Amino acid sequence: MSLDGAYDDDNIFAKIIRGEIPAAKVYEDAHVLAFMDVFPQSRGHVLVISKKSKARNLLDVKPEVLSHVMLDVQKVALAIRKALKPDGIVLTQFNGAPAGQSVFHLHFHLIPRWTDQPLKAHGEGGMADPKELAALAQQIAAEIG
Repeated sequence: MSLDGAYDDDNIFAKIIRGEIPAAKVYEDAHVLAFMDVFPQSRGHVLVISKKSKARNLLDVKPEVLSHVMLDVQKVALAIRKALKPDGIVLTQFNGAPAGQSVFHLHFHLIPRWTDQPLKAHGEGGMADPKELAALAQQIAAEIG
């Protein structure tokens, strides 16, 4: 898909927001939902999605919506840091299929990194154990202030 197009109300993230598909939730407020990526690139990989916007990507979102989302991205990143103590945290956001975007709903990846562990490829790391994701979500959520 290109950078432009109509928002699909049946994308997987819209279904997660509506509660039609389960997710290991880390954080939720009026603006965002943060949950564990089921195809993690590393242990503790969290997705933060906008609940307010039907933006497909960063280029579609209204600035006032983006400002709330980014504040919550930082809040979740700080909780990942406290809970998992990674050596670093990667923040990624893809715009358009050629850039690696596979779900066309504005979202950000928070990927903890450790110097001695390789990063799995985006979307190719295999599905994680739901029980492990739930435990990680709980561990990270406990650190959100």
